[in-house]
Amino acid sequence: MEKEMIRASQFKKMVFLYTIGTSIILIPSTLASDANNDAWISAILGTVVGLILVGLYLCLANLVPGKTIVEICFVLLGKWPGRMCSILLFLYSFLITTLVMRNLGDFLTASMFPETPINAIHLVYLLIVLIGIRYGLSNIARTMDIFYPFICLMFILFALLLIPDIDFKQLQPVFGNGAWPIVNATYSYISFPYLEYVLFLMILPNVEDPKGGGKAFLKGTLLGGLVLLIITILCLLVMGTEMTSSNLYASFEMAKIIKIGDFIQRVEVIIAVIWFITIYCKIIVCFYVSIKSFSQILNLGDYRPLVFPMGMILLAIASIIVPDMGYFISFNRYVWTIYSFTFGFVLPLLLLLIATMRRNQKGR
Repeated sequence: MEKEMIRASQFKKMVFLYTIGTSIILIPSTLASDANNDAWISAILGTVVGLILVGLYLCLANLVPGKTIVEICFVLLGKWPGRMCSILLFLYSFLITTLVMRNLGDFLTASMFPETPINAIHLVYLLIVLIGIRYGLSNIARTMDIFYPFICLMFILFALLLIPDIDFKQLQPVFGNGAWPIVNATYSYISFPYLEYVLFLMILPNVEDPKGGGKAFLKGTLLGGLVLLIITILCLLVMGTEMTSSNLYASFEMAKIIKIGDFIQRVEVIIAVIWFITIYCKIIVCFYVSIKSFSQILNLGDYRPLVFPMGMILLAIASIIVPDMGYFISFNRYVWTIYSFTFGFVLPLLLLLIATMRRNQKGR
């Protein structure tokens, strides 16, 4: 199968839209629960850590150029250890896909379509995702080109409409509870989405300009982190710490506050549209990575025959993976960060150390 190539600008937009993904709805509440009105500081620190992680991934990619993370595992670890690590990476990306799909269904059934079965929502959304993946990576990248300016304009409009409701006193006092709550919130934040960026090492080799691809990776991370920082600050300024931390979908609830005269009301559709589009981008990237990694593990020439069978497995698992939202919140807080840390930091760092040692041995 001929290798599909995408432009660096498309890769930047892909990283940006992935970063926003589910985070634009869930992150403000998560940060405010731990850091209170200092949640914005955690958002800044998390973005800095995210950029450092991207630097780690780029160093690994530069030492083993032109290879996906699965191929890097085989090259550096050997056949069987490499296959084992690759299978675990596949399971990691597939688990992210199922959790994102479940987040979509839970949000829609809780806030907009309470009478609609969650399986029906999953099925409709999944069919769109599967069709996009069947058309290939270049088609996915062109979709990002279309969505990117639309999302930017919608977000700017949303932020401007909130200006009349801003109260800067909501951010005081700064460091009111000390540094530990900020660190704790940052620790949770980096797992969602920054440690997940390791998945982009399955796509980075498909960027036409490798050097430009690295810069695009960093730019997409920075822009996405900036959007999450702004939405967190807006939630704190408009709703305050208590309302932000107590509402799981804080940014959606914040949008309901917007009211300018009698002609601009109920504009939560703006944040809903942003979320529908960006969560589609996140699901399609995660699922593409899952399928591509599995096809490389099996040494298949084409990943497309796996799309629909794995889609049916995804549909079944997404319906049962989260019993209720309480379970999801606990899992995300106490388990997911450690799990992501293993694949998003420990494994890439190990591979980087092995690659560096092999390069030094060849240089002698």
